[in-house]
Amino acid sequence: MNPQANPWLQALGAAGARFNPDNTEILDFGQPGQELQQAATGSILVPLLQLACIEAGGPDAKSFLHSQFTNDVNHLQPGQAQLSSWCNAKGRMQASFINYPLEQSYRLLMAAELVPPILKRLQMFVLRSQVQLADLSGQLGHLGLAGTAAAPALAAAGLPVPDAPMSTAVQDQVCVIRLADGRFIVAAPQEILPTLWQQLSAHLPAAGLPAWHWLDVQAALPWVTGATREEFVPQMADFEKMGGVSFHKGCYPGQEVVARTQYLGKVKRHLYRLKSPVPLAAGEHLHSPASPDQAAGQVLVCAPDPAGAYVALAVVLAPGAEDLHQGDASGPLLEAVAVNP
Repeated sequence: MNPQANPWLQALGAAGARFNPDNTEILDFGQPGQELQQAATGSILVPLLQLACIEAGGPDAKSFLHSQFTNDVNHLQPGQAQLSSWCNAKGRMQASFINYPLEQSYRLLMAAELVPPILKRLQMFVLRSQVQLADLSGQLGHLGLAGTAAAPALAAAGLPVPDAPMSTAVQDQVCVIRLADGRFIVAAPQEILPTLWQQLSAHLPAAGLPAWHWLDVQAALPWVTGATREEFVPQMADFEKMGGVSFHKGCYPGQEVVARTQYLGKVKRHLYRLKSPVPLAAGEHLHSPASPDQAAGQVLVCAPDPAGAYVALAVVLAPGAEDLHQGDASGPLLEAVAVNP
């Protein structure tokens, strides 16, 4: 993305945003340490450039999505949102996302880098179904709000405030999603985002993506990205414990593997929170002397910690969790705690 050619990015630049080299993330607004402290103890407003949407519409959209995803789309009602994933034939997650209905269509909110490959592959399964799939990346943008001042800030901007976890509220062209941990995501056309930003930032301090990632770690929300695509069955990321998998619906790609994994109970890898003295990269393999012949873990997301050093989410092999290292078995020691012991 070119900030000079995009009014939304121009508005963020004027507000003091510092972009990463390819302008796909906001690093900070000039005070990274203070922004992390605000995430931990106060309230923040974050441009979520790392997220984007696929829209699915048409008479067969519901049945088509229901036949593809791990969650139950047939019972997803207006005003609700659900975690879900799309697996390959081996049951490995190609994407994790938030699915929510809006008017006569569904929106799939996922890592922006996954939208082109997921859209291309989903199109292959449409066949004769009356389904239209579209990439909304150039049309729709997203803001994240967190903290006790988030709901009052939405109300002050004239936006609706969903009152239940994983619910949505719509006003005109703006949809507000309330996450399970109480955060909000605002989805709006890019042309009105500068105005929304001005209204909301009058009540909330701006923060960069690391602060939002820190909150993702606290919430144990495992977004699949390009670095972790097709690496895990849902249970390895504890996705079923978050309501992202239905075991009572019909078939979908990888369903037999996911169901067999659930009922045999043989998953040895699960979601862990890590504390690290060094930064970790999404997709990075971790190692342990307890499993010398294979990687003992893989990082999903990492963020600087307000208390110092770094925190992360990772899928970790349980026998190696007590002696987990970056790089190799002699690298920096990581503290790993299971999200769902």
